[in-house]
Amino acid sequence: MEQIVKLSKDLREASVTLSAQEARFLVDNYYTMQENRKRANNQVRAMGESNEPHSVITWLAENNQALEDQIKRALDAYSANNPISIWMRSIKGIGPVISAGLLAYLDAEPPETVGHWWSFAGVNPMQKWNKGELRPWSQGLKTLIWKASDSFVKVSGGDNPGYYGSVYKNRKVYEVAKNEAGDYAGQAADALVKKKYGKDTDAYSWYTGEWVRSSKLNPLFAARVRELKDGGMSAKKAAEAASGEFPLRPMLPPAHIDARAKRYAVKLFLAHVHDVWYRHKYKKAPPLPYPIAHLGHAHYIAPPCGG
Repeated sequence: MEQIVKLSKDLREASVTLSAQEARFLVDNYYTMQENRKRANNQVRAMGESNEPHSVITWLAENNQALEDQIKRALDAYSANNPISIWMRSIKGIGPVISAGLLAYLDAEPPETVGHWWSFAGVNPMQKWNKGELRPWSQGLKTLIWKASDSFVKVSGGDNPGYYGSVYKNRKVYEVAKNEAGDYAGQAADALVKKKYGKDTDAYSWYTGEWVRSSKLNPLFAARVRELKDGGMSAKKAAEAASGEFPLRPMLPPAHIDARAKRYAVKLFLAHVHDVWYRHKYKKAPPLPYPIAHLGHAHYIAPPCGG
């Protein structure tokens, strides 16, 4: 532990001039160590509850925490003096690790539009990965982008959700309303074709519309079954009778809806990173993405000053 601490000052000074490759390596290892530390802490907790000896695992967890902290300090130094990452760090939910990772993974001249970055980050839903082909996105960047979206979810429930926490929260309300209106029934049918869901899974119930006849997933159906049973019907007859009153409603599962809202928020964040980066690099506004410029699918939203 003493050796790890002694490295910190020199490491922090060296971190200012990290190469993009070094920064990517550190970001990836930071999250690997974080998961290892969590697993070790869970093991310590479980063994403590059963009164089993766990001093070595405790030592491992503490060392993982120390190394994790040192890497975070290094990435803090790396991202503290760059104007792009300084803007990212002003955003609620985005800290030194995510900003350093994005700075490193996107270490190139920004493309004309953010569409290239959306594809590179794996958040373009139209992108295909066919069998036998190389993965068309960066798995490291995709993981980092989804960690950013998770951060927006985490801050969205507080009194101060920040800009993208609010974007996620408002978008989810929109997605839920669209789903309940039946607008995603076609996508639900497509999902069943693309992936073979087990008939005993909740996902299958949602995509087929059978969720409306599930006491587990639909409280209204469960209440109707209880009402019929109280009226003297057997459980089987009550379920059959109630099923006739609830027509199938194919919908996207809640997890799918949540993922759509998260993707919307993080794509907007990445678009704003591109906007800030492009203006800094070329001293002019970036061209509008094709869907905005030519298809009228959306309108331009300026990056926030922070929050």
